[in-house]
Amino acid sequence: MVNIGSMDPPIPCLLLAAGRGERMRPLTDVLPKPLLEVQGKSLLTWHLETLQNSGIERVVINLAWLGEKISAALGTGADFGLHIDYSPEEEALETAGGICQALPILAPADYFIVMNGDVFCPGFPLAQLLAFIKTMRLAHEQQLAHLILVPNPSQHPTGDFYLQRGKVWAEELKTLAGEAKESQLGQPAERLTFSGLGIYHRDLFKGLIRGEKAKLAPLLVAAMAQNQVTGEKYLGSWHDVGSPARLNELNQGSK
Repeated sequence: MVNIGSMDPPIPCLLLAAGRGERMRPLTDVLPKPLLEVQGKSLLTWHLETLQNSGIERVVINLAWLGEKISAALGTGADFGLHIDYSPEEEALETAGGICQALPILAPADYFIVMNGDVFCPGFPLAQLLAFIKTMRLAHEQQLAHLILVPNPSQHPTGDFYLQRGKVWAEELKTLAGEAKESQLGQPAERLTFSGLGIYHRDLFKGLIRGEKAKLAPLLVAAMAQNQVTGEKYLGSWHDVGSPARLNELNQGSK
């Protein structure tokens, strides 16, 4: 497992793969979305290769729709030099609910990585993200999340969150603190799209009940209100594979 420093605990990773993939039908009627192939490899295979190259060894994948096909395809993870465990859900528990369900299997000492299983981001510098966890561990005030944000794609032009000098906040907090922050820091906030990649502290989910559905956004917004969410803008290759047309473009080499 990865050790950021000789005495630091290892970092596990959760791949989110439980969604139904409604927008990808009919492809996802017979195959879970994260097993759809881009340039000859499934989306999950791309992620697992990135994890292997970063040095991570412990991975958990949550499962719901056609989850047995994912576990059959990836097995124990030995082919990737990884150890894969699975977190089954009778029905998809949404993002935060799925994370909460998987926490006992992940067993993080504090921080862990989460990656959406349906995004395509070859070459993502995961080792740099892992190294940032050391900074989070040494921070004077506990940070509950660090989000990777990307320029707004054409299908999501309004973005999700504001980023300013490493701090992230949501639209509903902008009128409360955004203008004051812009004045103090002398830099306008930039509205960006959440990539589906991030670092989370287990305490972000401590109020949730295992087995119950829960959305991630309200937890993040509450943490943002306490100045406990940082972020960074990523300009590398990243694609939300959210429609058959976008999948076809990627497989034709259109970026």
